[in-house]
Amino acid sequence: MLPKTDSPQDVARYAPIFAALGDETRLSLVMRLSDQRKQTLSTLSADTSLSRQAITKHLRVLEGAGLVQCERQGRESRYALTPGPFKDIDEYINFVSDQWGNALDCLKDLVE
Repeated sequence: MLPKTDSPQDVARYAPIFAALGDETRLSLVMRLSDQRKQTLSTLSADTSLSRQAITKHLRVLEGAGLVQCERQGRESRYALTPGPFKDIDEYINFVSDQWGNALDCLKDLVE
């Protein structure tokens, strides 16, 4: 559902998502998971200088924001992106962009 105002509820809904994505490591993890395959902690921590424990902490933040889900398979955890929040923030960004576009159009009309 698109926000109609900048109400506290809208801010509370989107802020954790943007906060989670605001970290370079977490954004990198999202990019690694963007191929829609479930990946293990070993796979996600490969080619990085971070420990598995550090990667796990970042994955928990992403999971807390609803961006990632964890599924246990035996002794392994597999991580995958959750598409819903990404669709929500895409709609939100488009909404804000449209508002800016409208404001700029009004400014242009005023100046001309």
